[in-house]
Amino acid sequence: MLLNKKIYCFLFVIVQMTPSHSQKKEKAAFREVQFEKLDEIVITGQHNAQSVKRSVFEVAVINRSEIEQRAANNLTDLLNQTLNITIRPNTSEGKSGVSLFGLDEQYFKILIDNIPVINEEGIGNNVDLTTINLDDVERVEIVEGSMGVQYGGNAVSGIINIITKKRSVHKTDIGLYIQEETVGKEYEWFDFGRHVQSIKIGHNLTEEIYGNISFSRNQFGGFWNEKKGEKYLLNDGLRGHDWLPKEQFYTKFILNYQDKNTSAFYKFEFFDEKIDKFNEQVAENRNTSTDTTNPSSLDEVYNNKRFIHHLNANGSIGTSLRYNLSFSYQSQTKDLETYTYHIREDQKTNRKKGEYLSRKAFFSRGTLSGIQKNKPTSLQIGYELTQDIGTGSAMAITIDPDEPLVSRHLNNYDIFISSETTLNSNTSIRPGARVSFANLFDPYYTFSMSFKQEFTNKLTFRTILGSANRTPNYNELFTYFKDINHDVQGNPNLKPERGFSSFSHLKKEFLLSNRQIRTKHKISLSYIDLKDRIELIVVNKTPLAYQYNNIDSYKSVGLILENKLLHKRFQLQLGVSWLGVSKILDRDIDAKDDFLYSLKANSNLMYSVPKWNTSFGIYFKYNGKEHQFVERENEQGDQEFQKGTTQAFSWLDITVKKSILNKRIETTFGVENLLDVNNVNTNAFSGGAHSNSPSNVTFGYGRSYFLKVAYNINS
Repeated sequence: MLLNKKIYCFLFVIVQMTPSHSQKKEKAAFREVQFEKLDEIVITGQHNAQSVKRSVFEVAVINRSEIEQRAANNLTDLLNQTLNITIRPNTSEGKSGVSLFGLDEQYFKILIDNIPVINEEGIGNNVDLTTINLDDVERVEIVEGSMGVQYGGNAVSGIINIITKKRSVHKTDIGLYIQEETVGKEYEWFDFGRHVQSIKIGHNLTEEIYGNISFSRNQFGGFWNEKKGEKYLLNDGLRGHDWLPKEQFYTKFILNYQDKNTSAFYKFEFFDEKIDKFNEQVAENRNTSTDTTNPSSLDEVYNNKRFIHHLNANGSIGTSLRYNLSFSYQSQTKDLETYTYHIREDQKTNRKKGEYLSRKAFFSRGTLSGIQKNKPTSLQIGYELTQDIGTGSAMAITIDPDEPLVSRHLNNYDIFISSETTLNSNTSIRPGARVSFANLFDPYYTFSMSFKQEFTNKLTFRTILGSANRTPNYNELFTYFKDINHDVQGNPNLKPERGFSSFSHLKKEFLLSNRQIRTKHKISLSYIDLKDRIELIVVNKTPLAYQYNNIDSYKSVGLILENKLLHKRFQLQLGVSWLGVSKILDRDIDAKDDFLYSLKANSNLMYSVPKWNTSFGIYFKYNGKEHQFVERENEQGDQEFQKGTTQAFSWLDITVKKSILNKRIETTFGVENLLDVNNVNTNAFSGGAHSNSPSNVTFGYGRSYFLKVAYNINS
C-alpha cells in the first residue's frame, strides 16, 4: 500500500513536468528561480538595514525561494544541511536541538524579528527547532561568532534571526497548502506519517497598511519502527514509539504600517503542541479468581502553549537620526497529564493534570543610531530589558496539586554602544561594548571589534573579535531532585560562563566567460574559548550526589572553506569545515585537554528548467567522525580518560518543485534522508545521573518521501 502511494506521488510529479499546450502560454511569464540576490538586504547586527556586501559582519542569508524549494515547514527541515550546524533529535522528549561549532543550543540565540524566542528552558536559547514555523518567513539570517554586544548573553557561537514577511506587492494574497510525508517507510492518513496543512491570507488595506493571518497544523504520527503503539498489550518493551507522536497548531497575525519615514508593526503568535508518551511497561493485572487480565500502563500527555506579542516602531527623526523600539510579552506553559490507561477497554482512569513548568517574559529592546550627523562615523546606543519569571523545573517528574510550584526570577538590564567608522570607501571598523546588570549575578561586560576591508578585484576581508557570556539556566540554578536513589541539585551560586571568539573571513569573487559565470570562494578561521563552563559533577560519592558547578573550560578552532558557482539557472555550492575541540576538565588532574578534530562537508546543487516551470535541488552533507574524551574503567579496574568516537554518516535530500497556471499551483516532491540514516554508533558519552552511557545516537528515522501541493491566489 505504501509503495503504491510512493509510485503515484512520483508519477503525479512527472506528468506535471511534461510541457502541455496550456503551459506554452505561461512560458513567457515564468520567472527563472533566483537562487541569490546580489543586493540582499540584511538587518541582523546592523545600525541600519543594508546590503550583505556592505555589512561589517559576515551574514549568511537563506531566502524564501530556498525555503520553498526545500518545502521546509520548520527550522529543523531548513537547517539540517547547513555546514556548521548539527541537528540532534531528542526522541524521548519529542524535541530537536542543535549544535554550532561543537557548542549546543545554550550557546547561540534564535530571534524572530530581533526578539529572542521564549521556550520552556530559556529566552532565545534551548529552542526546540520543530516549534519554529516558517510559513510567514521572508528570510533567515545567520551570523557566526560572538554577538554578545549586539544581542546580549548566550550569543557565544552565533545567532539565527528569522525575518517575517511584512509587505506584499499584491493587493491580496491567499495561499494554502497540504503536505504529506512518510516517516521512514510508515504512512497512513492518520496514525502514521506526517501531515501538514496551512492557510494564509494577506491584504494591503491601504498603501501604508498591510496585514496577514495564517493557520497551520502539523501532525507527526511518531516513528514506530519496531514498537507497537498505544494499543499493544504485552509487557515485552515493544509498547509505544521510538519517536514520540505529536500534533502542533500555529496561529499568526501581523499588522504592519509603513510610510516614507516610519514603520510600525504588531505581531501575535500562538503555538499549541500535544505530545503523547506511551509507557513501554505494561502491568498484566491478573485476576486469579476469573483467570483474566486487565493490561494497563501509566501514560503521559504533555501540552505546550506559547504566546508571543511583539510591538515594534522604527523610523527616522530629521535627516540622519534613526530609532528602533521593540516591546514583547511572551509566555510558554507546559502542562502534564498522567493517567492509567486500561488498554483492552480503551479507558483512562486516575487522571491527574497540572502545570509542569512555565515561563513568562517581558522583553524590550531599543536602539538610536545616526547620532553623529554628516560624519564618517555612525554611533549607535541601545538598551535591552528582560524580566523572566520561571515556575517549576524541566527536571520535575511529579505533580502535587496541593503544593504550589516554586517561581524564580531572572532579570537583565543591559546598555550597549557601538560605532561604525568608514575610514575610506573600502575600509570599515566597528568597536562595541555592553554592560549587563542582573538580579542574580554581578555586573559583567562584553566587548567586540569588527573590521572589514575591501580590496581590488572583488576581494573582501572581515573579522570579528568579541566576548559573550552564557548565563546559567533554570535547571542549573534551581534544580532540586532528591529521593532514595537520586540526589541532583542546582547551584544558586553559579556565575556566568565567560566566552571569547574570533572569526575571520576572506572572500573572493570571479566573473568568467564575459560575466556569464560567477564564482565565489571563502576561507574562514574560527576560535572559541569558553571558561567557567558549567557541568553536572559528582560532589559526594557515598551517598552519590550531583551538583552543577563552574568547573570546566572549552576551546575550539576551525577552518572552513566555501565555494559557489552560479551560471544562469545553475548553482553549485561546495563546503568543507575542519573543527578541533578541546574540553578541559579541570575537576580531574588526569583529564585530557588534547584537541580532537572532526570533518564536515556539504554540497548543494540547484537547477531550473523554464520550459517545464520546474526547479531541482540536491542537498548532500557529510558528518565525519566526532571524538570526545570519556572517563571509563580500564582493564586494570582504574578510571582513566579514553577517546570515544561517534561514527561518521552522510545525509542526502532531493527535491523537485514545479509550477503551473502562472504559479498559482506549486507542487514539490522530495526524498529526505535518501541514504537511510537512523542510529549512529557511539562510545563518546558517559552516563548521567539518571542513565547509562548510550551505545548509539539517533539522527533520523530513515528514508522518507513527501509531496507538497500549494495553491496561491494573488490579485
